[in-house]
Amino acid sequence: MTIIKNEIPILEYDTDPSGVIMPDHEHININFPKKAVFAFLRDDVDRYAKEHNAVAVAHFESATKEYPVFILDVDGQQTCLVQAPVGAPAAAQILDWLIAYGVREIISCGSCGVLVDIPENAFLVPCKALRDEGTSYHYLPPERFVDVSEKARHAIEKTMKNHGLPYMEVVTWSTDGFFRETKEKVAYRKSEGCSVVEMECSALAACAKMRGAIWGELLFTADTLADAEHYDERNWGDDSPSYALELCIEAVLNI
Repeated sequence: MTIIKNEIPILEYDTDPSGVIMPDHEHININFPKKAVFAFLRDDVDRYAKEHNAVAVAHFESATKEYPVFILDVDGQQTCLVQAPVGAPAAAQILDWLIAYGVREIISCGSCGVLVDIPENAFLVPCKALRDEGTSYHYLPPERFVDVSEKARHAIEKTMKNHGLPYMEVVTWSTDGFFRETKEKVAYRKSEGCSVVEMECSALAACAKMRGAIWGELLFTADTLADAEHYDERNWGDDSPSYALELCIEAVLNI
């Protein structure tokens, strides 16, 4: 038996890497480039793809919409460009699918909320994530944190230094409960060393690690929960998405 059982179902782990449905079960006749940018951005992915004459070579078909896989040619190197859906289960499903069809080196970008006093539109590189979501427990045995690939982090940090941009390495809190970031939980996460909060980092790090791929993320700061009595949306980091996407495309080429 490969299942490690537990009274709490989410803490049960099956060591068998195979599933009844595998991510390549459709047997699409395609092999993606090994590099990919998987971006938690709204309109910027389609805009960038259009401006750079990127070609959509495949689509991930979810129950609600299709996610095109664009292929970019950057300085003679090909990389995939894919929009990532918000939320760990949906994002990990697409990441797992990309890996199954040849992707091995991935950089994501997206916004995060801050738990401490960090200004809006600051760039951050998560080094590890607290696993307060359910998806990662299907990819790795239960532990409180998961590390983010050092190789991916170095590629992002090299890119930031090349541009003369300040950044910080942070520990992030990945949660499934956007409206359950309570005052006590925020304080508890801060006491554990978390500086920011988002919804996917730990799941994507776990998926990539289990599948033998390299994954990292560049975050930009949006809203703030630093003052639990006065939540501030600020401007949701709206000055950062376009630049963050360009940085991620350069970073994935640095891996």
